[in-house]
Amino acid sequence: MTMIDRRAALRGLAAGLALPALPPAVQAKEPPRDITLAQDFDEMWETLAARYCFFGEKATDWEQVRRVYRPLAVAAPDWDAFALVLRGALGELYDAHTNVRTAPDGTPRMPPFDLIVERAPDGLRVTAVQEESAAAKAGIVIGDVVTAVNGQAVDTAIRAAALRCQRRADPEADAFVINSVVAGGRGMARTMQLRAAGEARAVALPLNQRDPVADVSHRRLDVGIGLIAIRSFSDDAAIAAFDAGLAELRDAPALIIDVRNNGGGDTAVARPIMGRFIPQTRPYARMRRRAGAGLGPAWTEVVEPRGPFTYDRPVVVLCHHWSASMAEGFPMGMRGLGRARIVGTRMMRLGAAVFPLRLDRTGIELQYSAEPVYDVQDRPRWQLEPDVLVPDNADILAAGLAEARRMVAAA
Repeated sequence: MTMIDRRAALRGLAAGLALPALPPAVQAKEPPRDITLAQDFDEMWETLAARYCFFGEKATDWEQVRRVYRPLAVAAPDWDAFALVLRGALGELYDAHTNVRTAPDGTPRMPPFDLIVERAPDGLRVTAVQEESAAAKAGIVIGDVVTAVNGQAVDTAIRAAALRCQRRADPEADAFVINSVVAGGRGMARTMQLRAAGEARAVALPLNQRDPVADVSHRRLDVGIGLIAIRSFSDDAAIAAFDAGLAELRDAPALIIDVRNNGGGDTAVARPIMGRFIPQTRPYARMRRRAGAGLGPAWTEVVEPRGPFTYDRPVVVLCHHWSASMAEGFPMGMRGLGRARIVGTRMMRLGAAVFPLRLDRTGIELQYSAEPVYDVQDRPRWQLEPDVLVPDNADILAAGLAEARRMVAAA
């Protein structure tokens, strides 16, 4: 199968998760259909049936997911198409933390990508744009209305992307669908038709190549307040880099920690950073895990003090819609430790630690939400709200600086 043929096939499957039979000459890596795909689909379905933690929060009919998607999985013409069916099945959970990690190009991206939209009478109204993204570079702004994506009217695209296995209507499921539409396909450029103030315009959104940035950087602001930006909690080296920044900013009257544009990482990286702000061991989160049809008892996660000194002055943590996973757990934990106030927008609302799953036969890699996280007062992380909620079109750093100054004055 040529690349053009492959992408056309994937587009067809993405639109309806059903493909016409392809002649052998254009099939790629024909899988053994008798058991391989059926067994791998069953492994995925049964694993999540036993271990996925958010069925109680969802409108998803998981039995219906098996009835709808298993025949499509068995009939998939190649492993890329099978991965796309898995994406459709997992998408029924409308959980951006539960997805196919090794999905092929053309697979619908998990939202939000670089835009957040809501329904409007004439399309999908933009409510947030990620800075330095393809959408931002194309000039898309809050208030623009998306009327078409990749040449397809949004109403048509929404119908094609609709979830099939829901027991009831859920606004969260609808938000997942409409934001999937504007996210486009993995590894694929997009085009959009927009309308604003009665004027229509077309924009192209090529694949965005961002300049590399350090996982951790620091500087002193004009007023002497320190700023440390953490862009990932994935690498152990972030701990030493944070320590170096904190050493230089030790005398700052307050510290701002910026976890915007941070996709998360490992609690083993975040906890030692939190440990620089406490003099003794303290709880920072509570967690649960599946036990039968529900969740088992909670256990408490703690942070231990660390480092040559404890920074005990006011701390503000900045966040926004693209602060995800551990970049949500970090501000929640810092607040739970009594060591920070959170300033920004709502975050991505990924509420659990994830478990990986590598399917035994195809080797396709998935991940799923397994251990829901709560703050020290047992409030769900996916409902976390900032202490200072900043409007989407406002300057989050300026708001954080104002809050830091207020905290210094009140100390």
